[in-house]
Amino acid sequence: MERDPKARISHVLFWCTLFGVAFGYIEGAVVVYLRGLLYPEGFGLPLEDIPARLLRVELVREAATLLLLWAFARLAVTGGLRRFAVFAFCFGVWDLVYYLTLKLWLDWPTSILDWDVLFLIPVPWLAPVLAPVLVSLALVAAAVVLLRVPGLPVRPVDWIVEVTAGILILASFFTSVPTLAAGEAPRDYPWALFLVGWVGGIAWFAVRAFRSRAVRPPDP
Repeated sequence: MERDPKARISHVLFWCTLFGVAFGYIEGAVVVYLRGLLYPEGFGLPLEDIPARLLRVELVREAATLLLLWAFARLAVTGGLRRFAVFAFCFGVWDLVYYLTLKLWLDWPTSILDWDVLFLIPVPWLAPVLAPVLVSLALVAAAVVLLRVPGLPVRPVDWIVEVTAGILILASFFTSVPTLAAGEAPRDYPWALFLVGWVGGIAWFAVRAFRSRAVRPPDP
């Protein structure tokens, strides 16, 4: 007997959640080790000088992390949009559990406004912890909608708007790179730039999903 589509999606989300939680804990554990080696007095900005060999290892590890998340999405479902949704869901869960792991073992961050280095590829991404947490929550919510509403139409303009929103968010992460390069700790985060991208992307997605849902025929 063929499984009910809703039950099948719930099954996929269960295993995606399990994968994201496990991988997020592994990621957090790795950073616990790194901070123990590089920041025995506690993590803070500006960054300490990282040995070149260790930096190369870290860059490859970050790339491998993204590759593993995408590989899981490729295996979990079929279809480009559904795979993207699984990737976004796992990425969001992974990132949220990562911060929970750091809080559990290091009692860090002490505040959601503490600055963090999100990625190092191709340059350091810098933001208060609240920013990536908000992004991850949005990714998880949007992914659930995409997976639970099959056949949701996605137009080229939708991709243009969402990619633009993503670029604005990424731009907010890069504004403090010159400050960090000068050996100084960043102070001001461009919340206005971030919120334009974050709120704009969510608002556009929500309106498109609601309208698409409203015009769909009822399930038999």
